[in-house]
Amino acid sequence: MDNSISNTSALNKEKALKIRKTFKKISFGDRVFYFFNTLFLTLLALIILYPVYFIIIASISDPDAVLGGQVYLYPVKITLDGFEKILHRNDIWTGYLNTIWYTVITVVLSLAVTIPAGWALSRKKLPGRKFWMVFFIIPMFFGGGLIPFYNVMSSLHLINSQWAIILPAILSVWNLFMTKTFFESSIPEGLLEAARIDGAGKFRTFYSIVLPLAKPIIAVMALYYAVGQWNSYFNAMIFLQDETKYPLQLVLKEILIASESTVGGSGETILQQYRLANQLKYVSVIVSSIPVLCLYPFVQKYFAQGVMLGSLKD
Repeated sequence: MDNSISNTSALNKEKALKIRKTFKKISFGDRVFYFFNTLFLTLLALIILYPVYFIIIASISDPDAVLGGQVYLYPVKITLDGFEKILHRNDIWTGYLNTIWYTVITVVLSLAVTIPAGWALSRKKLPGRKFWMVFFIIPMFFGGGLIPFYNVMSSLHLINSQWAIILPAILSVWNLFMTKTFFESSIPEGLLEAARIDGAGKFRTFYSIVLPLAKPIIAVMALYYAVGQWNSYFNAMIFLQDETKYPLQLVLKEILIASESTVGGSGETILQQYRLANQLKYVSVIVSSIPVLCLYPFVQKYFAQGVMLGSLKD
């Protein structure tokens, strides 16, 4: 027991000496740089995190305190009235279910299109590869416009259909090229050649070798498509007429518009509606963000790796 304690203390001393030696090797200029770099990054983190923190404390504070500028670092007169008004509405839960449905279907179909398409475009021997590259790049920079888009959806009989929300979100050209770059930089050609020598065909190579190695980019694409569809409301606002099909974002938008309506009200009623609308804005941000925040930890270990490998090419 005594020997183990002495060995541990000796190792700690050695580590401390190494740290001191390393620190002594750092020049004065480097120390100044590290100090200001740390200070700058800390301030940047505070600038980014404080608005999120403010939304949280404002959503549970008294509306009068928020409007009076009394809420800065901690909640004032804690109240959950805003959450009660939001979560007790049936249309909120209907919007939640609709958005979950739209998001899940969009992610599944998007991955089924983006991953194989990115793999195909990464192959230099793909017939007409340059044509397909230009074919995808042009709509990335030049859109067809809202009216032609609406006419196309109308001719396909997709107005007031849930597929009007899902189909336009299936493929993102940016995500496609990110996936293509990942495959070009991360899949060893020697491994593919070995698979061909062993008799594996193109489909067997893709499903048995490429997909298992593509977990980082698959996780990143799933997160990108999920967040994009979860936050989307414009297509729903244009194409959906049935309120039972509204996604969560559009439901929250309608609630905020209704809470800000002041037609035919007295001065006191108008002020009360304004207080309610102001609080509901913060509550809506919290309610709509929780599912995305819950999703991120499951793909976190792949996220940084997938972004770096998908954005760089040797």
